[in-house]
Amino acid sequence: MVDLSASGSGNQQLFNCWNGSMMLNMLLDELDIRQLNIDWIRFHVGLVNQEPILFDLAIAENVVYGLENIPMKDIISAASKANIHDFIEQVPQGYETKVGTKGSFLTGDEKQSIATARALLCQPKILFLDETTSAMDSYNEQMVQQALNKVQAEDPSQTSLIIAHRL
Repeated sequence: MVDLSASGSGNQQLFNCWNGSMMLNMLLDELDIRQLNIDWIRFHVGLVNQEPILFDLAIAENVVYGLENIPMKDIISAASKANIHDFIEQVPQGYETKVGTKGSFLTGDEKQSIATARALLCQPKILFLDETTSAMDSYNEQMVQQALNKVQAEDPSQTSLIIAHRL
């Protein structure tokens, strides 16, 4: 599903419905989302915001942030799905490269791709992308779309909700 509309036209409403700031019946597998266990939701829903949160850690540590005992092959797989693996392989320290405070050593595209890899690592049933392509050029937007298409092909049960002004 894609919500594609102009800035200020209410394209944030779907996300507001999901996060509970609006009263609306929303069903997930025929269950009212307000009745679902919050831990279940956190486990099955991935979110990539317009301003991704990255820490002054290595790329690999940012991808696995909040998770434990993740094999390197899974980190590489998530990075590949997010179309950032080739970039990571080109930097001198690879996955051990520090990204700087708030990802200050990275471009907007690279930050978004690392945040997307973090979300994809968890293999969420639902993936929210909230304005993640707003700072990207058209080439990188296409890369994000290709990544989502690849993920969807691998797991047709996964749903991606994209909130964007353009795509």
